[in-house]
Amino acid sequence: MIEMFDGSFTQQTPIPDAAQQAALAVMQSGRLHRYNLAPGDFGEVGALEREFAAYVGARYCLAVASGGQGMQIALRAVGVAPGEMVLTNAFTLAPVPGAIAAVGARPLLVDTADDLTIDLDDLQAKLGHARVLLLSHMRGHVCDMDRLMGLCNAADVTVIEDCAHTMGAVWRGVPSGRHGIVGCYSTQTYKHMNSGEGGIIVTDDADVIARATVLSGSYMLHQRHPAGPGPEAFEDAMWDMPNMSARMDHLRGAILRPQLAQLDERCAAWTARYRVVESHLQGAQCARLIPRAPHERFVGSSIQFVMDPADPDLVTDFVGRCGARGVELKWFGADRPVAFTSRYDHWHFAAPSVLPGTDRLLSGLLDMRLPLTFSLDDCALIGRILREELERTTAGQKVTPAAE
Repeated sequence: MIEMFDGSFTQQTPIPDAAQQAALAVMQSGRLHRYNLAPGDFGEVGALEREFAAYVGARYCLAVASGGQGMQIALRAVGVAPGEMVLTNAFTLAPVPGAIAAVGARPLLVDTADDLTIDLDDLQAKLGHARVLLLSHMRGHVCDMDRLMGLCNAADVTVIEDCAHTMGAVWRGVPSGRHGIVGCYSTQTYKHMNSGEGGIIVTDDADVIARATVLSGSYMLHQRHPAGPGPEAFEDAMWDMPNMSARMDHLRGAILRPQLAQLDERCAAWTARYRVVESHLQGAQCARLIPRAPHERFVGSSIQFVMDPADPDLVTDFVGRCGARGVELKWFGADRPVAFTSRYDHWHFAAPSVLPGTDRLLSGLLDMRLPLTFSLDDCALIGRILREELERTTAGQKVTPAAE
């Protein structure tokens, strides 16, 4: 009997009861706008900012309307100007180069290493062409941050971290987002905390957070930011920064605070699911798993593997057979963007040059979400289905076993 999976790859866990009650209290108050506050109150957004800053060990924190807005604000806050080149990963999602384009700058794409992180050799070769790197920890894969920061510091390149997929992850004891000058996080539905849309920025730099706060749309109400600097930090920013109306509201702040309290537990649950699926893929002849660095505490909210050989017909057939059994895979080798999945050569606005390492990887790269609505037994079933269909692919095509 052929096993089938009937779960949903887009169904998230319910918003916690405490978050629902907090959100209801905000709605009953009618005070949804972050600056519509009773005297002496910082509201749910201010409380979220203080709690998230404490969670990652940052001096300052700012909550905004989306992760993409957070990256745009961070770029402007560190002084990126229209026409300027900004380094970023070739393997990422469209909002990352989109944030660069949104501030009028130009993405300079860096090739991809075999572990799906930024190619540090290619980065080193390109450091002289830009003064800012928007580093994407795409799909939760963290590069050698010690080497990266050494290269960037030596070249006087400012690092902004896109941590949309690494909230809760750690490299050598340092939380993701705390190596560069700014860390940007997303609370969009498919991220590690869910408010539908939302973003969080952290930094230890008072000038940067002051500019970011004015950019977010604070007007002259920056004194209502309990996780921000004192009024002296705003003396220049209040005159120089435009208002981008990118504030988070108290409803989303209320939804997020109880989730933050559960974040470490949820991250461990994701990684447990990842390990179950991974165990079924290990040793498969035509699938290469992505190695995880021993210094990285990752969050396994999705899993990736590379089909070898990356023949488009074989990959398409494999994806279709898995889909027919209820297992949804995203393929990064398609000629056209599909839903959330696109690749660097689809972004014509970025004027990309050919990147052979990225091309080689994406031609066979498959990606799968692992929502917490899946049980460990569900993940074992999914793993068996993937393994069986990989073996069918191997039986139908003579291949060289992939490296472990």
